[in-house]
Amino acid sequence: MELAKKRCRAVIERIEKLPTSPNKLTASCQRTLFKLADSELRFLSHFSSSTLTSLSVNIGHIEAVVHILQQPFITGVSRVCKPIPFSSRSRRGQKSILSKDVHVDIVCILDRNPVWIIVSDRNPKYVSWNESHKSKGLKLRIEQALAAARTSVALKPSSIILFFSNGLKSEIYEKLKDEFGAVELGLEFSVFNFDFSEDLEGDWISVLSRTYREACVLEIKVNETRDAASTVECVKDSLREAARVGLSKGHMEKDVGNSFSSLISRMAFFSMEEKSADNTNPAIPLGEGDFVNFDTTALIALVSGISNGASEKLLATPEAELRQRFKGNYEFVIGQVRSEIQHPIHEELGSVISGKRGIICQSVCSEFMELVSMCGGPNEKLRADQLLRCLMVVPDSPSERMMSLPTTRKLVLKNKIVFGTGDAWHAPTMTANMAFVRAISQTGMSLFTIGHRPRALTGD
Repeated sequence: MELAKKRCRAVIERIEKLPTSPNKLTASCQRTLFKLADSELRFLSHFSSSTLTSLSVNIGHIEAVVHILQQPFITGVSRVCKPIPFSSRSRRGQKSILSKDVHVDIVCILDRNPVWIIVSDRNPKYVSWNESHKSKGLKLRIEQALAAARTSVALKPSSIILFFSNGLKSEIYEKLKDEFGAVELGLEFSVFNFDFSEDLEGDWISVLSRTYREACVLEIKVNETRDAASTVECVKDSLREAARVGLSKGHMEKDVGNSFSSLISRMAFFSMEEKSADNTNPAIPLGEGDFVNFDTTALIALVSGISNGASEKLLATPEAELRQRFKGNYEFVIGQVRSEIQHPIHEELGSVISGKRGIICQSVCSEFMELVSMCGGPNEKLRADQLLRCLMVVPDSPSERMMSLPTTRKLVLKNKIVFGTGDAWHAPTMTANMAFVRAISQTGMSLFTIGHRPRALTGD
């Protein structure tokens, strides 16, 4: 009993340390985990050690969920330990296989794709395949999850991930492979967790550590609404329509600043062959995971004078002159200047876009060009021209799941198109529009985004 309580307290500390942001884990998800762990601790505190053998201790399940959330490749966590709303009836009026909403432990982004993760911390010998009086059986649970996934739109996953923290019997493993096409996940989860420790006479020793060495992680693909051939054709069509101008690393004739030149030289460029993919051999396979989708705020941040050496000059300018130039945005701009001096944004974003190929949708391209034309200075216009030559402009093609969300004051259509196009290309959207990212996370949808601090055009 005391060991179980220690594990509860330890996992509560780990939950408190989980990084919260719209790009990683929402604060509401963290609160849900905290409530579950705290409820388990209070439940255990009501019993004595002599009654423990008759109690069902759930702390291992919570530990496994937190262990998954700590993995660096898990991003965009929008729901934790909550059911997915679902209601369905068969066409002939027969009883649905879904008697209630489907419980999913984690809704997130994994390897740039939306996934549902279902966690089991049970002893493998107690994982049954068929329904019984003690359990509805793993088979039925997978059938229910797949049915919900295939009919969901906004929350639709590309895969369902099964995480068996204590392993799986070979016969169950084979049934998952044969009946559901399950395969072992290509990503490696860490196998050790040494967060549990206590101080004994000045020496730290691990007393509550557990290993996930025996964990079995399987992936079941969810049927797409379009087959693979039509998806490839969509990509090829986008590439053909997007064949605007290509700029190799050796074609930057004009001086646009060392920081900016260094930044965009780290990007991967589209070759002319990639921009003219033929009908039989698509040049860019879908899902390679090397794209970054830029929204307008990201493009402005890259070309802004603030990001390109004008910060000191702006601080040296008389306040009255700056207030006259920026009007009501004076405080906003000065805050960005000070932020840039402390943390240069090109250094921050360089590692993110290094080796990646940048795309922008047509809406972003038009808006960016208009803003630079109206508000940009000569240097900012020059950098904008060079930047656009490095990017692929693709048609506005938002994903079905993004467009299934209602258009509201917070979820405006323009942003749904921009972020939805990135989602359709399985590319993270780089943005400073964190209000929209938060609004998306509040719907329960997991979305792959890269946040950055905002920068404004200064007329540089």
